[in-house]
Amino acid sequence: MLRLALASLAGTAIEFYDFFVYGTAAALVLGPLFFPSFSPLAGTLAAFGTFGVGFLARPLGSAVFGHIGDRYGRRPVLLGSLLLTGLATVAVGCVPAYGSIGVAAPVLLLLLRFLQGLGLGGEWGGAVLLTAEHAPEGRRGLWSSFPQIGPAVGFLLANGLMLTLSAALTEAQFTSWGWRVPFWAAGLLALTGLWLRRSVEETPQFTALAETGRRAEAPLAEVVRGHWRLLLLTGGALAVGYAVFYAVTTWSLAYATERLGVGRTVMLACIMTAVALKGLVTPLVAVLGDRYGRRPLCLAGCTACALWMFPLVALLRTADPLWMTLGFLGALLGMVTMFAVVGAYLPELYAPRIRCTGAAVGYNLGGVLGGALTPVVATALADGSGPPWGVAVYLTAVALISLGCFALLPETNPMVVRARAAGAAVRTGTGAAETAAPA
Repeated sequence: MLRLALASLAGTAIEFYDFFVYGTAAALVLGPLFFPSFSPLAGTLAAFGTFGVGFLARPLGSAVFGHIGDRYGRRPVLLGSLLLTGLATVAVGCVPAYGSIGVAAPVLLLLLRFLQGLGLGGEWGGAVLLTAEHAPEGRRGLWSSFPQIGPAVGFLLANGLMLTLSAALTEAQFTSWGWRVPFWAAGLLALTGLWLRRSVEETPQFTALAETGRRAEAPLAEVVRGHWRLLLLTGGALAVGYAVFYAVTTWSLAYATERLGVGRTVMLACIMTAVALKGLVTPLVAVLGDRYGRRPLCLAGCTACALWMFPLVALLRTADPLWMTLGFLGALLGMVTMFAVVGAYLPELYAPRIRCTGAAVGYNLGGVLGGALTPVVATALADGSGPPWGVAVYLTAVALISLGCFALLPETNPMVVRARAAGAAVRTGTGAAETAAPA
């Protein structure tokens, strides 16, 4: 299990590195380089618009790779998604700026960001099922949390390299070519990930499906036809996690450097500290999910996010590194209370024959609802001289919507479900009951 979990973590870290390095570049340099005729605010909005395209592509990627995962196995998904995202990321670093090729520059940027989203949309489902379908029932949450650590590792790699280059190079050097280096590095990382995953075995649950001929013929159609309500609920439930994460890691970076005059290096260091601590607590929270259930932690995380958004904006507004880091950390701890357990939660909501498609599409639908719009909406709401309270209102509203969606979802932890059923049977005198949660 440790070998499988580490291979899964490495892949998601590399894929999310590719995705996050674009978000950081969008906040720092892409606006003036690719949209030079725009005002600074409009250029930032346009750069964040191309950032959002990646999220719009993710559900499509999850549908395509989910079909492959449910029809042909989880393993091909792990290799294909990593290769696609890596190649697209390297290509972003090679696109000439607007001054060299004109309007073709932002068009190419848009296309490559779309391909990045396609690859990442397939990555999460394959990586999570690799651990979830191999893990013992009582530790499924713990082992499935390893892919959820990947985004934190990928973010730290992407921003650590950006931070190093930003500190080592002059402003002119960084703007000219320095920002491209992290994109080129994605090629080496992708080759490393493919090497780590080359010997990964197929999951036992898919092997059993293939041997008995019970694979879904059209998994996406089956999911949409029979589980559309579940898809909408999971997408809405996960929206707040994406909204909070990208408000902290992308919007706040642009806002503080452009509007508050905070140095780029200082902001990256504050955000990276909070993200690193988030990654460290992820497996600890997942263990709680194995013991007490997935749903209670998700409800607690949504509630914490709803209560913390106004303090987050107030602490960001101080422009003090210590207070800003505290604000970021509080928001990310609320977010990770949910996302540490969704690696087990979402697969448990679907039967094995449609699990790769259902879990991945639901997860990435949340990315569209919460991640694609947040940097753009937050940037527009923060346009003014006063504190950006509109951003806090927006994030709080998203948190409350997600809270309502989680409240409508069932508990899936097999041990918790069986314990509750047994307790209910004892109270009613009807005997032991069997859980309906998928294995």
